[in-house]
Amino acid sequence: MRFAVSPMWEVGTSFRLLTSGSAHPVHRPWLEQVRPRVAAAGLDRGWLAELIPPSGYVPDFLNPAPAGPAPALAEELARIRAAPAGRVRQDLDHLEHHQGRAGPRSRTLYAEPQARLARVAEEIETYWELALAPYWARVRAVLDADVFHRARQVAEYGAGHLFNDLHTSVSWDDNTLRLVRRQRTLSRTTAGAGLLLIPSAFTGPSLLTRVTPPDPPQLAYPARGIGSLWESRPATSTGALAAVLGRSRTLLLTELDAPASTTELARRTGLSPAGVSQYLTALRDAGLVSAHRAGRSVLYARTAAAESLLTAANP
Repeated sequence: MRFAVSPMWEVGTSFRLLTSGSAHPVHRPWLEQVRPRVAAAGLDRGWLAELIPPSGYVPDFLNPAPAGPAPALAEELARIRAAPAGRVRQDLDHLEHHQGRAGPRSRTLYAEPQARLARVAEEIETYWELALAPYWARVRAVLDADVFHRARQVAEYGAGHLFNDLHTSVSWDDNTLRLVRRQRTLSRTTAGAGLLLIPSAFTGPSLLTRVTPPDPPQLAYPARGIGSLWESRPATSTGALAAVLGRSRTLLLTELDAPASTTELARRTGLSPAGVSQYLTALRDAGLVSAHRAGRSVLYARTAAAESLLTAANP
């Protein structure tokens, strides 16, 4: 049994939430920022829109078993591009069985898996840059904190305690892992080797599973701390940090609670656009902000290093 943080699990679950049209009580700030970008890029009518339905089954080839504890998106996309044609067609048959007639892109993917998987991967990269990359430091911090908490549970109380605290639909009893409302019985010999536990920020209240031997079964569960994911940092004194970074650079860091463009930051701070651009370049070179293309503009976001720096300066 092991834990993993998977970018592709966040891609699938977040895309489903975006296209559902609902106003999620926790993710509303993220939805309001990202939905217009995704629609403007036409991603709500592309490959992902056909492969990730509003509910139910998602093709298993989109969630390859993470090889390590925290694979990069590029690693998982390489696995998707290399998915065997038989696996892709089997998953698409399963999707059509549950959702009805396949869409035009799904049919071309069925006919030419190797050629079309590259297009699917390209669209996933575009979606990642628009919807998740600018927020990944914040999301990743929540997922890593969940893994740390769960690993400590295992160390102190054992795996049984972990499972009984993981989700209301999961229990461990009599040497058996039980999942409510799942009819398929799996043994150690038929389920694949081991078990992968994957915390997710966007699953909602549900527990999601992927069982495709010989890969280990995957359980994607809601991570702890999601309720505070989009909360703004409380206004605190930044004098100590400004003495090191300078007042303007510190001001820009504190304004980046949510990703923003140079123009927006200039409007909010009163700094000139040229000055904002210069300061952001310096912060990016220092590893404190990251830049992400969103249509014709570039969004800047705080990195994990910047979050740590602000926390250290305001204990």
